[in-house]
Amino acid sequence: MLPLNLTAVAKKAIMIAIFSAFILQASFAQDYRYGLYLSPMITWFGTDVDNISNKGVRSGFSANITAERHLTDNWYFSSGLGFSAVSGRLVNSSASFFRFSDHTSTIPEGEPIVYRLQYLSIPVGMKIKTMETGYLVYFAEFGLDPKVAISRRVDIPSISVEGKRAAGEIKSLNAGYHIYGGAEYSIDGNASLVLGIGFESNIFDTTRDYETNETDRSTQRMVKFIFGINF
Repeated sequence: MLPLNLTAVAKKAIMIAIFSAFILQASFAQDYRYGLYLSPMITWFGTDVDNISNKGVRSGFSANITAERHLTDNWYFSSGLGFSAVSGRLVNSSASFFRFSDHTSTIPEGEPIVYRLQYLSIPVGMKIKTMETGYLVYFAEFGLDPKVAISRRVDIPSISVEGKRAAGEIKSLNAGYHIYGGAEYSIDGNASLVLGIGFESNIFDTTRDYETNETDRSTQRMVKFIFGINF
């Protein structure tokens, strides 16, 4: 069962995705094929220094609407709008400072900081598909994901912080890349069910570096399980 806060996020993501799908369909119905995807995720941080490490994995969720256009042979251009709720837990082996809008707190060494983030993204990618065989089409996609953080909160149990805004510590803009693979199963005319798996990673540091803390590069990483429909 999804936690209560993640359930609320999932409902919001579904509503945004469905509304956006209707808008896109009305605007470009004759030129594009559309998709609606809902994807549970496993999320964590990658780091590049020894003192700051990821601790465990967290659950996440994403919703995407896509519009793809046939280019040539088996190649397609894909874009759309995405919403994702991701999380990660970082631990510093040394004491560190954390800046909130109204004060700065000292985090004891070895105590975790849980980051809970929500992003809006505009993924752009290239997709290659096989010819249909027995109702099945296999695909692979790679692309880039410029994104903006619309919610930046943290939980820090050691100082009794839960769900507090942390815009000063988390960057608002980022970009990532994605690699997906999967299959489409034709069900009626132009409609098909989609099942796939994908990996995503931010390219730039998620957290801000201040002179009082060690400089590091912490990047959000995700494995997503893709369920959707194309129409």
